[in-house]
Amino acid sequence: MILVGSLWASAQSVRIDLEPVIASGLNQPLYLTNAHDRTGRRFVVEQPGRISVMQSGSSTRTTFLDITGRVLSGGERGLLGLAFHPQFASNRRFFVDYTRRPDGATVIAEYHVSTSNPNVAQASETVLLLIPQPYENHNGGMIEFGPDGYLYIGMGDGGSGNDPENRAQNPNELLGKILRIDVDRGAPPPTNPYADGLAGRREIYAIGLRNPWRFSFDRATGQLYVGDVRQNQREEVDIVTAGGNYGWRVFKGTRCTNLGPASCSTPGFLPPITEYDHSTNGRCSITGGYVYRGTQQSLPYGAYVYGDYCSGEIFMLEAGVQSVLIHTTLSITSFGEDESGELYVVGQRGSVFRIKNPDADTGSTRGFGFADHGSFSMRTAGQSNLVLGYARIQASSGASLPAGMAVFGYRQNGILVSEASAPLMPLISSGRIDAVDTAVAITNPNAEAVTLNFYFTDAAGNNFGQGSTILPPNSGVAAFLDQPPFSAPRGSVATFTFTSTLLVSALALRGIF
Repeated sequence: MILVGSLWASAQSVRIDLEPVIASGLNQPLYLTNAHDRTGRRFVVEQPGRISVMQSGSSTRTTFLDITGRVLSGGERGLLGLAFHPQFASNRRFFVDYTRRPDGATVIAEYHVSTSNPNVAQASETVLLLIPQPYENHNGGMIEFGPDGYLYIGMGDGGSGNDPENRAQNPNELLGKILRIDVDRGAPPPTNPYADGLAGRREIYAIGLRNPWRFSFDRATGQLYVGDVRQNQREEVDIVTAGGNYGWRVFKGTRCTNLGPASCSTPGFLPPITEYDHSTNGRCSITGGYVYRGTQQSLPYGAYVYGDYCSGEIFMLEAGVQSVLIHTTLSITSFGEDESGELYVVGQRGSVFRIKNPDADTGSTRGFGFADHGSFSMRTAGQSNLVLGYARIQASSGASLPAGMAVFGYRQNGILVSEASAPLMPLISSGRIDAVDTAVAITNPNAEAVTLNFYFTDAAGNNFGQGSTILPPNSGVAAFLDQPPFSAPRGSVATFTFTSTLLVSALALRGIF
């Protein structure tokens, strides 16, 4: 028996908005991606055979590649996937997955960008793989480079219903699989499960998939998340690893199909990390998404975001619990990720949206009224109430008095580790604080530059690490004391002393991490 959690919860604590990037005008868009070349460009794949490019900060589209003459489009066929080589910025290579005229075979082909115009592709292609398709549906279509530098290819089971020829479980067939090839060597990697070719096709990475329409790699962990479209009432998300068998056609999600030929009690089938059924809101087909690793607080860091093509719902999987983030009227064909890790939603009727969090606090300036002078202290582990420093928050005239303000926070892997809130403080010209696991934020509110001199003192009373830094007018520095410009050896048991040529505001924060 395969057991898997499929808990649902309300996502009331997370709100998202969809900000239009392209409101309309695309012809059956299926995918959005970036070139990983630090240009900030976004590329949109349209099913009939066209790829458009948008420059950073712009929604204006120009044609990057048009292969409509080669593509058999309609239903689940068409130009389905796009991936840029990890060294695309220097070698100009990118790859596509499309359905070929006239026979409907799947083509994995290589193209190059023009040497004279980086926003236009050359017309010539090199075919890397040609995979016959027995039926019109379940073509897969996703391609993407993994953190290992290899190209991963999602192949459906060949179509019809119930995988009539049992292709997904057959290691001598490329259908119903995740494939992996080395485009630089022109061969499968030697670490593929059937690399010797004796027990199965050398290109195979994992088996037992029905239609892995969209997958992605978590850019922080490298894990491969696959949204696999299962049959009749079940959809699933798998974390796919080399040599894994994900159950189709023996299982759909965690349900036994009784289709055989293997028994559902046969060991070795890997369950999904989550699944859902079709009983709510007209759900019918999962659209795999991405683990959020962006910086704009659009979503919880590390949450997996995905959707359903028919219901238009966008889901989130966090800590093993599924929730519905938003109900849309979109036929969601894909999600996309830009270079900064922010996520997009693609609607089949011609639109692209950026996922935004209306509650995200990304600003750096706040207006507050003036408060009475006070002091700031913080109790630290193993010590009495230790005074760490002083801070002064400059406020806008006429604004109401705040109870406090978070003036320094420390995040590690996107998780807030520590944060301080301080009332308004007098300006100071010198200070001394404990330097162990401590950060300082020192601000120059003056109309002229300030020189900040500092040094450390060890337990024996010896000074070391003398230095200075200049704070321009109305600017500051915020860093842990083992980071520049202070640069104490990490773990130093010492105090930090500073003096300033003019009055400054200062805050110290100790974090245990």
